[in-house]
Amino acid sequence: MDTTKQNSSAWDMKVEEGARYTLPVSSEEIEKSKAGEWAITVTTEKSVPRHWFPESIKGLRILCLASGGGQQAPILAAAGADVTVTDLSKKQLEQDEKVAKRDSLSLTTVQGDMSDLSAFDDGTFDMVVNPVSNLFVKDVHVVWQEIARVTKDKGILIAGFTNPLLWIFDDTQERKGILDVRHPIPSSTLDHLPKDEVESYIQSNQTIEYAHTLEQQIQGQIAAGFVMTGFYEDDFGGTRILDQYIKTFIGTRAVKMKIES
Repeated sequence: MDTTKQNSSAWDMKVEEGARYTLPVSSEEIEKSKAGEWAITVTTEKSVPRHWFPESIKGLRILCLASGGGQQAPILAAAGADVTVTDLSKKQLEQDEKVAKRDSLSLTTVQGDMSDLSAFDDGTFDMVVNPVSNLFVKDVHVVWQEIARVTKDKGILIAGFTNPLLWIFDDTQERKGILDVRHPIPSSTLDHLPKDEVESYIQSNQTIEYAHTLEQQIQGQIAAGFVMTGFYEDDFGGTRILDQYIKTFIGTRAVKMKIES
C-alpha cells in the first residue's frame, strides 16, 4: 500500500475533526512572538529550551519539517526567521497559511514527504525543526540523511520523537489503565492488528505508524553527521497511565559537523 498517501489523507481528516496537533496558534501568541516572547514544542507538553536556539533567529533559514498545523512555523516566522514548512497533509499546511494571512506573516509552504527533500538544495537551511512525526515513516535513516543534506555545516537540528517503550503496550488496554505488553520493536501499526482487521483499518482512513528503536533515532542522527548537544524527555501531561512510570517522548538538539576525510 502507499503509506504516504494513506497518512496524508488521514491527517487531512484529522484537520477536519479538529485534532490537537491541527489547531493553530492564536493571534495573541503571534504578537508575543513578534515582541521576542516565544516558545515552541516538538514533543507533547514541554517547550524546547530557549537556549537551544541562537539569541536571535532573525534572518535564519529554518525548515519546519513535517510540521504543518499552524503551530511551530508561524511562531518562528513571527520571531523573524525565514521559514519554510513542509508536510504530507495539504490541510495541515493550510492551517499555516491561514495564520500567515491572519497575522501578516511571511512563510513558505511545501507539500511533500519528509523522507524526500529533493525540492531543496544541499545546505539550504540554518536550522531544521522536526516535531514528533517520523513515526509515520518506515525508514527513519533516510529522514536523518535528508535532513543532514539540506542543513548547512554547523546547522542545528531540533527533533522530537517517541520513546519506543510507548509501542510495546496494547494501546486499547493502556487507555483502560492496563499495561499489557504485546508488541516488539521495531514494528508498525499494521503488525499489531489481526490480519482480518487490516483492510478495515486502512479503509477507515487511519494513520499507519512505525515504532523505531532508540538506536535508529539517536545513532541515526549521529550516523548522518550530527553531534548531540541537548536532550530532554516529555509525556502526555498526566493524561495517560504511562505518565506515572516513564516519559514516552524525547526531544534532541544536534549540530551538523563536517566530517574530515
